[in-house]
Amino acid sequence: MTYSGAVKVGGPADVHELSDLMISKVAVGGMNNNAYLLRCRATDEQLLIDAAAEPETLLSLIGDGGIASVVTTHQHGDHWGALQAVVAATGARTYAGAHDAEGIPVPTDVLVADGDTITVGRVTLTARHLVGHTPGSIALVYDDPHGHPHVFTGDCLFPGGVGNTHGDAEAFGQLLDDVEHKLFAVLPDETWVYPGHGDDTTLGAERPHLAEWRERGW
Repeated sequence: MTYSGAVKVGGPADVHELSDLMISKVAVGGMNNNAYLLRCRATDEQLLIDAAAEPETLLSLIGDGGIASVVTTHQHGDHWGALQAVVAATGARTYAGAHDAEGIPVPTDVLVADGDTITVGRVTLTARHLVGHTPGSIALVYDDPHGHPHVFTGDCLFPGGVGNTHGDAEAFGQLLDDVEHKLFAVLPDETWVYPGHGDDTTLGAERPHLAEWRERGW
């Protein structure tokens, strides 16, 4: 089946099959949050990005094999609503951005800084610290050696713009600067973008609109 990234709350997960990594995307909760389960195909080790809501849905997706770790992209409550239950059920190690961890009520085992790496089996993800939506948001970049990169952006980049900065011009400028310098400037157009809500996109689809976003201010 061809992966589309179009999922809805109550519906099935969509699975993106890569050579070394399986990415399962599911929508959960009242704010239509995306959670992503990554499984290393060589080792079967699993990592969850954003235990957002509906722990029973996430634990069903995880299955009997459990998970080694959970990464929370940022401190907003709709992204960690199921974290306590998932950690209690799986014993997973928790990761979050160093500047957001205090805002997450589940203890963070590993504080993540820009450029840090997180592994799932034999697969390596690189964290990019993006400031503006929150002080410590992180995106995770998987540079697939067999294809194009993949980036999990939390609420920092969506189809059509960057994340909400609530009318704060300075925060918006910082977020757009970080997204431009740390994602668009170093990753190719083919890079697949997995956001914290809604449909996926690519950097190539969004790149022509960067100046337009800056001009409109959101």
